Amino acid sequence: MILRALALSFGMLGLAAVSAPAQQTPQAGQPQVSQCQAIAGRVPSATYASFEPSVLSSRLMRTALNVSRDEEVKITYVGHSTYFIETPGGIGIATDYSGAYQPSRLPDVVTMNRAHSTHYTLSPDPAIAHVLHGWSDVPGEKAEYRLTVGDVYIRNVVSDTRGWGGQLEENANSIFIFEVAGLCIGHLGHLHFELTEDQYVDIGRLDVVMVPVDGGLTMGADSMSRVVRRLRSSLILPMHRWGPPLDNFLAMFDGKFDVAYARNPVITVSVRSLPKKPTIMVPQGL
Repeated sequence: MILRALALSFGMLGLAAVSAPAQQTPQAGQPQVSQCQAIAGRVPSATYASFEPSVLSSRLMRTALNVSRDEEVKITYVGHSTYFIETPGGIGIATDYSGAYQPSRLPDVVTMNRAHSTHYTLSPDPAIAHVLHGWSDVPGEKAEYRLTVGDVYIRNVVSDTRGWGGQLEENANSIFIFEVAGLCIGHLGHLHFELTEDQYVDIGRLDVVMVPVDGGLTMGADSMSRVVRRLRSSLILPMHRWGPPLDNFLAMFDGKFDVAYARNPVITVSVRSLPKKPTIMVPQGL
């Protein structure tokens, strides 16, 4: 059975090269296809051979790709919805960067969302090498990123937002995904609507997901909990706490997820250290 599952994993990788959507021409060394996307969702009647949903198929994929299990990613909560991600190769990434919350060092990459001014800045430090706006300034277009920076592959999946007056703003939010050290790490940004089936497919597997828990400015706790359940990530990192107590969000899971509180400011994550049961890890400073 294991050999059959491995064979199917290799086969799915081959299918990905044929069925993956068109994207920007990759830079030197950039992978053509995301290793975190749910390829089976794009191939009719194809399924993963997995005895335990999400877990075994992830392990088989990493084995097939010969990804090291010893590399560690460091994640620090900086403030609001800004996390600082440090890769094994030394690349620093700040999410939803407005400049108001500064990580311990200048990031190499910053991602932004246009929902509110607390999630972006139009005047970042010019020394930041990669500034990724989660929106397009061209009406009707979507922001699209497929790039490799050092040892991390970065891509995005766009979603709509609501304006202050309730009007729909198309493609104003980006869910940024960072693929590094065999991990798939996602940041939901300022998510205002539950994800569609196509968006779930485009996102693919997320081992770690950063989730807004404000309870209303983005989505209500019940809606956000449905998104979290569907993503089936191993590690859930809350952010964007505003208004209702965090307990309101935690209560939506009825003990089906473990809840832990980070003992240190820096959360160290690796493929090997991912919890077996989905765990909501509350960072220090939230």
